[in-house]
Amino acid sequence: MRIAVAGGTGTVGRQVVAVAKGRGHQVASLSRSEGVDLVTERGLDQALQNVETVIDVTGIQTLSTKKAVDYFTNATQNLLAAETKAGVKHHVALSIVGIDNANSGLYAGKLAQEAEVRHGGIPWSILRSTQFHEFVPMSIKTASLGPLVFVPQMRTQPVAAEEVAAALVDAAEAGPKGRLPDLGGPQAEHLKDLVAAYLAKTGQKKRIVQLRLPGPMGKAMRNGNLIPAAGSAVGRQNFREWLEATSPA
Repeated sequence: MRIAVAGGTGTVGRQVVAVAKGRGHQVASLSRSEGVDLVTERGLDQALQNVETVIDVTGIQTLSTKKAVDYFTNATQNLLAAETKAGVKHHVALSIVGIDNANSGLYAGKLAQEAEVRHGGIPWSILRSTQFHEFVPMSIKTASLGPLVFVPQMRTQPVAAEEVAAALVDAAEAGPKGRLPDLGGPQAEHLKDLVAAYLAKTGQKKRIVQLRLPGPMGKAMRNGNLIPAAGSAVGRQNFREWLEATSPA
């Protein structure tokens, strides 16, 4: 089929494009760098011509609840409206495990996105996954101050981005199924242990400072509410296997 991947140049988007092409699908990647902007709608109608299925893995980096909600609401409304005009038959969206328990920041934005998808008029599937393994180096980069790296107290169950991508393409091929089983990695971990492993692997001499974040978000992180429930789908590659396979510099 002809698949459009919204956010096709991001961490998981690149993997979705590669997996879909590898299975013989025709794939269009939608991103600002490729001339498509979901917020301004620039290039959107043209990019969806003859597309049967859209896989939406778009994202935004912000801690602001308002910015996240505004972005995902506007981008998703625009994308679904363009899909309606183009005759798209199936919308697949990637979301995050546990967002009902931590309705602020990015998670509030993803909840808004899910609501738009459910009521947007296009037959849909939603896959919630845990954080990707790549979340750890991203966290270190954004939360470092000199020799210190600040890490929230968090139980997590990270999953390989490639496995999430494969699950999204599986969903595209299966047709609209509504809410799909959550997907997490094979092993529950404490984020500080993953950060320590990454720092050791990359030879970075930083001291980890754990933070107890306030509010529902912090509580959900600490209590394991962002980990998939029993019976969810489980990936194969754990964090340390990913770390060995990627050989980060």
